[in-house]
Amino acid sequence: MNTFIRVMKALSDPNRVAALKVLESGERCVCELQELLHLAQPTVSKHMKVLEDAGLVKKRRQNAWVLYSLADGSDSLYAAVMLQQLRSWLEDDLTVQQMRDALPAAAELRMAKQQEK
Repeated sequence: MNTFIRVMKALSDPNRVAALKVLESGERCVCELQELLHLAQPTVSKHMKVLEDAGLVKKRRQNAWVLYSLADGSDSLYAAVMLQQLRSWLEDDLTVQQMRDALPAAAELRMAKQQEK
């Protein structure tokens, strides 16, 4: 039951659900999520840690960058089912649509920050 509760608690925050909807479009760095969610970097990182602990996202390191993507669900059946369902939920939500519209600008921000280093 603990795994189920962890997944449900992770999905109880609107910012974490929004982050998952962003990650449906592919791998993102914290800076992109920060831009799209309009949250401070430490706040985004804390949200991503909760999602990772619930088995909903995975991360990988690329040099100094931490990149997040949706988990494949192999660690948790509950996470896998919720991620599958989430793909068809909130498609008409204005916030989700606005974030998707802002994806190119967030990707440009990431590229600019990578070139600075």
